[in-house]
Amino acid sequence: MGYIQEARENHVKKKVEEALRSKMKQKALKECNYYSAKYAECAAGRTISVVWQCRKHAKELNECLHQYTNDSVLEDMKKNYMLEQESKGKSFAGLKLVE
Repeated sequence: MGYIQEARENHVKKKVEEALRSKMKQKALKECNYYSAKYAECAAGRTISVVWQCRKHAKELNECLHQYTNDSVLEDMKKNYMLEQESKGKSFAGLKLVE
């Protein structure tokens, strides 16, 4: 499958893509809650020193978040969305409208 054809198949409206991104971020934060809490605990009461004192925790949090928030995950979410929309459309195709 060519790049252009694949891009067309995964094309969704801007608002839908924004909603999918938001959903992706929410899931990432939920899945990485442990690392987020560790980083927050380290950062509590610090100002500038947070940069070097909490570097390890920040790196762990970013690595975890990246697993759930990347282009590949977003493309999978778009594919699933398109498949759901397609199946919804097919389920109504055989129905007759009552006048």
